[in-house]
Amino acid sequence: MATIPAAADAATWFGHPRQLARLFSTELWERFGFYGLRALLVLYLTKHFVFGDRVAGGMYGAMLSMTYLTPFIGGIMADRFLGSKRAVKFGAIIMAVGYFVLCFGGEAAKPTATFDGVTHAVSIEQHGGVEQRFVVASGQRLLIHGNDDGSVALMNGGTTVRTLAKDAFTGDATRSPLYVAIMLAALSAIVVGNGFFKPNISTMVGALYAPGDRRRDAGFTIFYMGINLGSLGSQLLCPVLADTFGWWAGFGLAAAGMLVAWSLIQFDGGRLAGYGEPPASAATKDRAPLIYVLAVLATALPWLLFSNTITATAAPAGAGIVAYLLALPILGKLLFATFLIGVPAILVWSWRAGSRTEFEMMLAAMILIVFNVTFWTLFEQAGSSLTLFADRNTDLSIFGLFTITAGQTQFFNAIFIVLLAPVFAAMWAALARRGAEPGIPVKFAIALIGVGAGFLFLVWGTHYAGPDFKVAIWWLAGLYLIHSMAELCISPVGLSMITKLSIARVVGMMMGMWFLSISVAEYVGGIVAQGASVDTVGGQVTNLKLSLDTYAGVFQTIGFWAVVIGGILLAGSFLLKRLMHGVD
Repeated sequence: MATIPAAADAATWFGHPRQLARLFSTELWERFGFYGLRALLVLYLTKHFVFGDRVAGGMYGAMLSMTYLTPFIGGIMADRFLGSKRAVKFGAIIMAVGYFVLCFGGEAAKPTATFDGVTHAVSIEQHGGVEQRFVVASGQRLLIHGNDDGSVALMNGGTTVRTLAKDAFTGDATRSPLYVAIMLAALSAIVVGNGFFKPNISTMVGALYAPGDRRRDAGFTIFYMGINLGSLGSQLLCPVLADTFGWWAGFGLAAAGMLVAWSLIQFDGGRLAGYGEPPASAATKDRAPLIYVLAVLATALPWLLFSNTITATAAPAGAGIVAYLLALPILGKLLFATFLIGVPAILVWSWRAGSRTEFEMMLAAMILIVFNVTFWTLFEQAGSSLTLFADRNTDLSIFGLFTITAGQTQFFNAIFIVLLAPVFAAMWAALARRGAEPGIPVKFAIALIGVGAGFLFLVWGTHYAGPDFKVAIWWLAGLYLIHSMAELCISPVGLSMITKLSIARVVGMMMGMWFLSISVAEYVGGIVAQGASVDTVGGQVTNLKLSLDTYAGVFQTIGFWAVVIGGILLAGSFLLKRLMHGVD
């Protein structure tokens, strides 16, 4: 273990070690970059590279799922060889490089339409402030118009020349393989860099406090507020720059934020001396250069997984669950296999190696982990299907004064968390004083019901869509308000729950299962977003009514089942409470 100086320090920051301010700022700027990417990624894939919704949703899910897997490796490298400080700096540099590489997206993909076995170029034109798609076929310039039943009409001067069945018309694009490869390399660098940065910045915060220091939990609360402040800023600014100047500007701002995070650690003026230093064994043989080289080479693995996600072909409808699982991309197979084998295997081990009480507590933890997958699967629609819904079927005008972009709608979650977190903290404290604070299973159940209720609220709003098949932005804001309150019921208690319920000698492994569950949820969230896919031509839907109906149908289904699942957990919460043996 690295030598850690005494936490007692004469100079404090809000009653905490002054180094917390620097680590808080570092996390803020790193999250500024990451959430800037999150706000832009699906829109970038569907508009610049003109990928269909299915590919974009799969890529988004793969990206976020891998960001929850790589920290396991990054944490080991820091503990054994690098030390947290060097790992954080290296991760920041790799991530900044990834963001900068995204700035070089090259020429936008050229949309195409294929029917009758022939691929035609598609032109995009503005008419009355509305984008329209045209294709030249049989010597005629024809407007592409989607029908309510999913078929496509080719029109000339208001007259339908041909009607093509849904399966007889395919929208795609001609895109540069080189620029696609560069984009995948950038995302891969961000995934690897995140693995070094994310776990080790938190480790440095923990090192500020001596064992038993009661300020630790409050210090982490302050530290994690930096996440929400950083995401709030980037989700407002990056989409504006991307919309005004081009994608390069949005990604460039994210890269600048990442460089600020790196500089705060690199040029700390000695303020972080003694924190996050390499282990003593590294003094005799420093393996850092080798690790850096291997980490750069390791970006090839996520690159291959991303490529496989793009090229994977879905199983035919009605083929069955086995055929569906076999058709999943490699990443999906690995995640599901690990999770489905790992959960029962750990329970079998705990039944054999632990006491009955320990086994029951582990069983309660595993049950809550499974429910955790459901919550984050639906919550993470924010960056995928909900962003596309905002782009296509939401009136983004604010009181008629100005208009925000689709990517900016994600800031609602961040601002609600910043505003509501102190309220919820005070509410839980007040309930605790009265002995009425809900237990962990009840909070999980409330969160699941809440995330479902948010989707049902938005579905209600679709009944009030205007003649342009767009809902007022306040319906989307209402969804984010409900989702933010649900998040505050589950997010703060998850990690604490794992440490309290796990058998002491496998706490680390159970932490790994917790993050694996979130990784699985992020991936499944991409699958759910694929279920809300709408056929597009040149990155845009050709029938907004069909788009609205599709989103409303999917959101109603997942909202209903989330409420049902949350209700089941609520009904069984007293049984879980017994299994937890007083842990709360």
